[in-house]
Amino acid sequence: MMDYFNESELEGYKKEFSESKFWNKITKYAKKAGLKVVYTALLLFYAFKRPETPFWAKSIITGVLGYLISPIDFIPDLTPVLGYTDDMAMLGFGLATVAVYINAQVKENAKQKITSWFGEMDESQLENLNK
Repeated sequence: MMDYFNESELEGYKKEFSESKFWNKITKYAKKAGLKVVYTALLLFYAFKRPETPFWAKSIITGVLGYLISPIDFIPDLTPVLGYTDDMAMLGFGLATVAVYINAQVKENAKQKITSWFGEMDESQLENLNK
């Protein structure tokens, strides 16, 4: 799946991104999308908010989060079971690309938000994403 994700593919999705659209989508579909999708999206969002994150990384993040927000993607989000599979693949691509800008504070911000939505969790569920 990673073969068809590159920065040029993300260009069209950048216009979909805004903070208000992000929070609307993520809060509305958090439980349905699942812990890993939401946590990964939050890691990218909080990395985007860091002043130290360079423009090129923010550009990738806006494309990836725009893809998540967009109602048009490879597998519609309303499709049972598979709906967020493509979103997770795209989020994984973004996470791997900008991982160096995801510091301890970004992780802590994401964990706090996740806890407020999902309640206390077993952090081992997020272990692979944090590596």
